[in-house]
Amino acid sequence: MAARRGRGDGGLSWDKARQRWIASLTVGYTPDGKRIVKRGSGRTKTEAQRKLREIIRDYEDGQVTDGHGYTVAQAVRDWLGFGLPGRDKDTVKKCTILANGHIIPALGARKLRELSADDVDRWLADKAKTLSTSTLQNLHSILKRSITRAQARDKVKRNVVLLCDIPQGQEGRLSKSLTFDQADALLAAAESTPLHAYIVVSLLTGARTEELRALTWSHVDLNATPPCIMVWRSVRSGGDTKTRKSRRTLELPQRCVDALRRHRERQDRVRKRAARWQDNDLVFASRVGTALYAGNVRRSFRSVTAAAGLDPADWTPRELRHSFVSLMSDAGVPIEKIARLVGHTGTTTTETVYRKQIRPVVTGGAEVMDSLFPKRDTDA
Repeated sequence: MAARRGRGDGGLSWDKARQRWIASLTVGYTPDGKRIVKRGSGRTKTEAQRKLREIIRDYEDGQVTDGHGYTVAQAVRDWLGFGLPGRDKDTVKKCTILANGHIIPALGARKLRELSADDVDRWLADKAKTLSTSTLQNLHSILKRSITRAQARDKVKRNVVLLCDIPQGQEGRLSKSLTFDQADALLAAAESTPLHAYIVVSLLTGARTEELRALTWSHVDLNATPPCIMVWRSVRSGGDTKTRKSRRTLELPQRCVDALRRHRERQDRVRKRAARWQDNDLVFASRVGTALYAGNVRRSFRSVTAAAGLDPADWTPRELRHSFVSLMSDAGVPIEKIARLVGHTGTTTTETVYRKQIRPVVTGGAEVMDSLFPKRDTDA
């Protein structure tokens, strides 16, 4: 008679219905006292013993998993459903579209515990042929976060995405900056449109479009010395600005003050004519006082760019902020001051992403050194 297996050594039994050997090990208990049993199976007793040794080894290493049939698609959908609490609905929508369009069709059917780093590398390399680098970064992040969540719930031992680098993708649409003449033409074209004040404030202060769409009259003081706007909110989830540094108070140029005063008078007239005006105190609102959608602003902006002689397909409202940085830099304003004005925590993003004209910085060093070490008559 075979010796009884010791406590903690697991068990082997023959399942007549399945015609397989079953390996089992108790790895703990639920809060209500029920045993948690991990199982494996094999056609032969030797194969089942090997599965049992794997379960015991994982249990001793603290890596017991319960995801033998758990797929990549299940992991991604679980993350989309439960791993994005408090995120903006647009962020959830973007992640869902990327997951359903690129991750689940290619990798979804694969069992998560069988997914390898080579699988992810090949998938990313294939996507790099048609997608931009920023989109590849988003896909990599979604898959990584999905597997991290599954790992925390004992569905898989490790996250293979952490072993994979993001390849260089296709060049996406680069943001541009208006020249002074283009900016002047745009301001002139906007004067007779409802978007005039929006364009003036965005271009002359560098405020983000998401910040302006959430700006309220209570955060605008046109009678102060100097006049200012308090950029303390945005349309992001919870109303917070992008970063803590983004919360700032900006002095208004006189052209912004004049534009906002005319805009308020126009808004008062619209309010009186509106049958059902919703008083949300928004500076830039719809015809009934509700918040503007990003798509509404883009459509109106295209009309203004066309009137200014620019190609509407080449410009978006966010490039007013890029233009502010570039025009300030071209006027010789130090990059550190520009970074504070646009709400950046440092100068790196201002320098590498936003500023398109860097002539003052390029020539500034030579001008200073010439003043320190002027040319001597004996120099050739």
